[in-house]
Amino acid sequence: MSARYPAPELIAGAASAPADYDADVIILAMDRAEETIAAIASARAQQGLAKHVWIADQGSTPENLDRLAAAVAGAEDATLVRLERNHGVAGGRNRASALGHARAIFALDNDAEFADATTLARAVAALDEAPDLAAVGCRILVYATGAEDFSSWGYPLSLFPKAAGSFDACTFVGAGHAIRRAAWDAAGGYDDALFFCWEEFDFSLRAINQGWRIRYRGDIAVRHKVSGEHRFSWSGTRWHYFVRNRLYIGLKSGDGVLALLPRYLGYLVRGARNGVLRQGLAAGPAALRLARAAPRQLPTPVARDYMAKNDAAYRGSLLGRVRREVLAVLPAAK
Repeated sequence: MSARYPAPELIAGAASAPADYDADVIILAMDRAEETIAAIASARAQQGLAKHVWIADQGSTPENLDRLAAAVAGAEDATLVRLERNHGVAGGRNRASALGHARAIFALDNDAEFADATTLARAVAALDEAPDLAAVGCRILVYATGAEDFSSWGYPLSLFPKAAGSFDACTFVGAGHAIRRAAWDAAGGYDDALFFCWEEFDFSLRAINQGWRIRYRGDIAVRHKVSGEHRFSWSGTRWHYFVRNRLYIGLKSGDGVLALLPRYLGYLVRGARNGVLRQGLAAGPAALRLARAAPRQLPTPVARDYMAKNDAAYRGSLLGRVRREVLAVLPAAK
């Protein structure tokens, strides 16, 4: 365990990983025991390389934690730990990644499975073949049908016809992705302050700023057990995190308040249409507070050129981007 974080409680499985292996697979758990056990089994079944599976529980009930423990009892290639509290996706992945030391880190959502037994090996090979790649984003398919999980498409919409292909990108999708540990360490992992939403985009910007590339690979897939068209939930605080974090990342990256205003207004309109205007209104000041305490990560000229070539070129004008990304992509209120 990295000295950056306290050692978590070992619940079941191996006490440590081997000295030399290829990939750490990390899975965050919080109830949903049946789906999580299937994700663990899928990870342990990967072939063609040496791997260790880390399951970091962030608050499952005792009954569900017992079920997870039974799934890895006696395993030499898997470890279940319990974190002291829920650190969210960003903080949870940081702590799970710090448990291992393999050259690649593959994050698999606990409601996803590898598309086949060679997926992990091919993702690691993709990193090995391109030394300047920080991360490989997988194709995300709907588990039940094998169709594209449109709600997990995190790239310009104009690239969606290339879902089965490959291209350089400025982010990747969290449901299934591989990160080179050297790039992870260099960029400092995820920003814990994000908690949930946009953490992959934030990491990618920092990695790109250091000269790394991000690559989408449509030939490397995971299958996601969530409806591909109706995943976004307007309940709870999800919209607050969505808006706060995107504005916060913009502020950290040097965007001024006026430059972010059209995006923020678009978010407010969308939130009002879906009954969560208060979440959006609170998100703006919250983003400003976070940004005041965060170091700036102004893009270098090389990074600006990379982002212009691999993202902005596919999105069109700012107004068009706001209309498409904010007002059109997310599902309308019922």
